[in-house]
This record gives sequence, C-alpha cells and structure tokens, in this order.
Amino acid sequence: MPTNILMPALSPTMEKGNLSKWVKKEGDKVAPGDVLAEIETDKATMEVKAVDEGTLAKIIVPEGTQDVPVNQLIAILAGEGEDVKAAASGGQSALAPKAEAKPADTSKASEAPKQAAAVPQSAPAPSVQNGNRIFASPLAKRLAKEANIDLSRVAGSGPHGRVVARDIDAAKSGGALKAPAAAAGLATPQSDDKIRALFEQGSYEIIPHDNIRKIIAKRLVEAKQTIPHFYLTVDCVIDNLLAAREEINNAAPKDKDGKPAWKVSVNDFVIKALAVALQRVPDANVTWTEVGMLKHKHSDVGVAVSIPGGLITPIVRNAESKSLSAISNEMKDLAGRARAKKLKPEEFQGGTSAVSNLGMYGIREFSAVINPPHATILAVGAGEQRAIVRNGKVEAATVMSATLSTDHRAVDGVLGAQLLGAIKSMIENPVMMVV
Repeated sequence: MPTNILMPALSPTMEKGNLSKWVKKEGDKVAPGDVLAEIETDKATMEVKAVDEGTLAKIIVPEGTQDVPVNQLIAILAGEGEDVKAAASGGQSALAPKAEAKPADTSKASEAPKQAAAVPQSAPAPSVQNGNRIFASPLAKRLAKEANIDLSRVAGSGPHGRVVARDIDAAKSGGALKAPAAAAGLATPQSDDKIRALFEQGSYEIIPHDNIRKIIAKRLVEAKQTIPHFYLTVDCVIDNLLAAREEINNAAPKDKDGKPAWKVSVNDFVIKALAVALQRVPDANVTWTEVGMLKHKHSDVGVAVSIPGGLITPIVRNAESKSLSAISNEMKDLAGRARAKKLKPEEFQGGTSAVSNLGMYGIREFSAVINPPHATILAVGAGEQRAIVRNGKVEAATVMSATLSTDHRAVDGVLGAQLLGAIKSMIENPVMMVV
C-alpha cells in the first residue's frame, strides 16, 4: 500500500513550513534514512529523511512552496514491488475529498467523522475539540479522559505530532503542558482594516510577515498573557571581570597563523555566572508545569542571537561545568550556525534559563520577556563608567546593569533576589565561577 508523506512538525512551535528543496525526484528509489527534502521552519532549515523503502511516486507539493501546513500531504511513496503509476494516481485521488470537505461544525457530533475522512490515510484520526484537530491515539484519548487532562494542552511525541499514551503518562507525572488558550474577556486587537484606516492611504507600504516573525509574535503574546512576569535589577561593578578577561585572552595559545585558541567576551562571563548561580540557588533552576515543578539538575543556558527577521536562543548545555574558553568557542559556533539557519532542533529547544545582552548596542538597562519553558531570563546592559561610593569615597568604576525577569509562579521575590544576588557575586568576583 502506498505511503503518504506529510509535512512534518520539526519543532514544537512549527505550524507551517516552506518546502525549499526536493533532494529526491519522482521515480527515484528511496531507502530508510535517505534525505527526501529540505524544509525551512520558523527557526532553521532541516532535512526530512525517509522512514520506509520504496520509490518516490508523486511529489504533491513542489519545491519553493511556502506556508505548507503541518500534516499536509506533500508526496506519495510507492512500496517495494508496487506499481508506481497506480500509487501516484491513487495519491492524487486521495486529495479530492480534502478539497471538497466542508468546515466541521463542532456543535454536532455527527460532523466529526466527515472531518476525519478528509485526513490523508497515513495521518492519525483526529479528535475535534474547540474547532481544532487534535491528533491522538484511541488509548491516549481514553487515558486523558480518565485523568481529566485536556488533550489540546498535551504535546504529542508520536508520528506527525500525534498524542500517544506515553505523552499522557508524562503529563500525569509532571510533564509540561502547553499553555491554555487565552481566557475569554481579553481585549481583542484592532483589525488590520481599522489600523490602516488611521493612516493616509499611500503613506505606507505593507511588508508581509515571514514565518519567523509570525512565530515570534505569537510566542511573545502567549508569554506575556500566561506568565506573570516581575523584574529585579542590580548594578554590577565589572572592573575585576574586565581585568580577568584581558588576562585570559592574553594567555590564549595561538596557531601557526597567529589566531588565538579563544577570545572570551563579557557575555561568556555572564553565561557562566548565570549557570553557576542556578546551581547555587537550585530552587530557581526550575520550570513551571500545571502538574508540578520541574527542578533541573543542570544549567542549560539559552543565549539570544539576532538573525534576519527575528531572533533565536541556541543553548549552552551543562554550562555550569564548562570553562569560559569552551563556552566562548561553543557560542561562536552556535551563533554562526543560527544565522545560517543550520541549528538542529535540540540546539535551540528547551533550556532552563536564558541571557539577552544588548550592551553592545549601548543599551544601559532593559527587561526581557521570558522564553517558555524558562522561568527566568537575564537582561544585560552596557558596561559604562559611573561614579560609585566605595569606603566612603566617590570614585569611578565600570558598572553594568542586569535585570532578571522572573515567572512569579515558579520563582517568587525572595528566591529571585537570591538568584540575582548570586549572579552579581559571580560577575563582580569572577574567580568564584571556577571555585
């Protein structure tokens, strides 16, 4: 029987993707593990590999197509020994019901089978809830009902994002649930037509949003609506840090071309300081879930990196145990591949906290928006000469402001102050990072 190849969900935030390139062509033989296509997601360009053996019978979605929804049929794979032409024509006919299907009326239970019939054969049968499709196995549905868990809030780990039994078990035992839909009664944004009516026609041009900007906008709104933020700010004297940085960089060995093995930045010190502080204040190294708190063993620090059209937060895993030079070289590699959209999903998904640094742009102080599933994010401004009082005397020092944004559900005021105090101690006494 032919296999339907669907647009995969390559990241938890992915709803649509751009089919940038078909590596295999119609009629090509395919083996498990072969790269079929390249998909551009909201964060990176990734390869889609074959699971089954056969022949690529029909390409449904041509390369260069943008905004292809997750789980949409993109190609037909004929199995070993199957008639390729028959498989291709069968796939084409399977598309017809989807095109003719009418929108489901969720107020009538009898409409659910019609909606399910419009799904490609290899896709799991969906549940219909609040007008949205939720792909789940029958066992997962039963377990969710017994445990009173809202299926729409469970992240599926099965094929094509399908919710399976292990996802329900994870949710029951403390696994993260997706944020609930925005509560009724929230202010409705002005429509596009109303906004445009405020400006003289012809006085502006419309720049369409790309996938990255759409995802960033959606996640920021969700973060501010579902996470109760509060903010704490301290000033850090960084003269000792700057001296240590100079000494460390001067000690870097050089290759035959005179290139140093590392060049540590102030931000590398900040990453290390946050990582060590999270270990010293472990109750702040957490993630909120509806079932229970996830208390992390390691400090996996995301670092905001600007890319064309938005930003991404590649993660330095186990940053508490890495040297400053290792963090520096790892960040250079991650940032370079982030800008080239070559990061793997595991390199930018998850993490336990994050750093956002705008000091290089002359920003003195700012507050960052928490990036779920994190409970904290540290915003760092520029180091600048300021007058401080030390031992009763006014003197000049290099001062850097740091603001901790905190999820009040997971980290309360005192705990946040303890974490920020530990960060300040590390930054002002960098030798403490290696003790």
